[in-house]
Amino acid sequence: MARAAMLAELRRHVPGDVVTVRAAFEDILVTERFDLVFAAAALHWTRPDGRWPRVAGMLAPGGVVASFGGPLRLADPAVEEAVRAARAPFLAVDDVPSPDGTAPEAAMQWPGTELQRSDLFTDVRQRVIERRPTMSAAAFVGHLSTVSAYLELPPATRELVLRRIGAVLPDTVELIADVVVHLARLRG
Repeated sequence: MARAAMLAELRRHVPGDVVTVRAAFEDILVTERFDLVFAAAALHWTRPDGRWPRVAGMLAPGGVVASFGGPLRLADPAVEEAVRAARAPFLAVDDVPSPDGTAPEAAMQWPGTELQRSDLFTDVRQRVIERRPTMSAAAFVGHLSTVSAYLELPPATRELVLRRIGAVLPDTVELIADVVVHLARLRG
């Protein structure tokens, strides 16, 4: 249900001529090529085998793949610790580890690391857009409800964990919300 709600939200924010599809990346039937293929915090859901050949097959010659993502982290260490303690009985961590094992301190992060290793792409770039917003506790808990680690919990457990987290948050939270952008051009 959460994925259907996310798709409905997307549809409210895109022009009417934008086609949205609810399907696994691997199940999308592609009948044309595009100048741009982008993913927003979703590539880790795709199967690694064939990921980049499939993206390349969607791109027109010289087309660009763009990936946008990054965790939303609490800026206040004390609040972060309270949240960690609230979720700990159910979820040790709520971040998404790098699918290819890239260390968090590496200069190039995933999926840029995979794009660099692929013979299909060139001109791989990574940029970080720094953001330090504030948000209501309710909005932050709403965000957590879309994070992979929480989505993988049984619904009743997810609701319990999110309630526990909401109970330890101040009314407003300060965030570190950097967006990591990866761009790569199709070779040839």
